[in-house]
Amino acid sequence: QVQLVESGGGLVQAGGSLRLSCAASGSIDRINDMRWYRQAPGKQRELVALITSGGSTNYADSVKGRFTISRDNAKNTVYLQMNALKPEDTAVYCCRVITTTRYDYWGQGTQVTVSS
Repeated sequence: QVQLVESGGGLVQAGGSLRLSCAASGSIDRINDMRWYRQAPGKQRELVALITSGGSTNYADSVKGRFTISRDNAKNTVYLQMNALKPEDTAVYCCRVITTTRYDYWGQGTQVTVSS
C-alpha cells in the first residue's frame, strides 16, 4: 500500500514563507514526475509545480520566482519552498506522484492560509 504523507502547511502572514513536504512510503515503483497542485475555495484545482525524474521543473505563472520545487529521490520525497506568500496563495495543496509504470498517487492535502 503506497501512501503520500504531506506536511508543512499552516497559517502565515503575507510575505512569509512555508516549506511543504510530501513523502511516499510503501512499495512504490521508480518515480517519474512529482507534482504539487492547489485548490482554493470555489476555484478549480491547478498545477503549481512539477519536477521530472531528471530534475527539470515547471511552474505556474502565478508562482514563478517565488516557489521552488525540489526532490530527494533517496527518500521518495518532494518539497515545495514557498516564499513571498500572498493571500491568493491560500488553498489546499496536494502532491501527486506518477511512477514509471504509470501508477498515480495523490496525497491527502495540506491547508495553506496566508493572511493579509
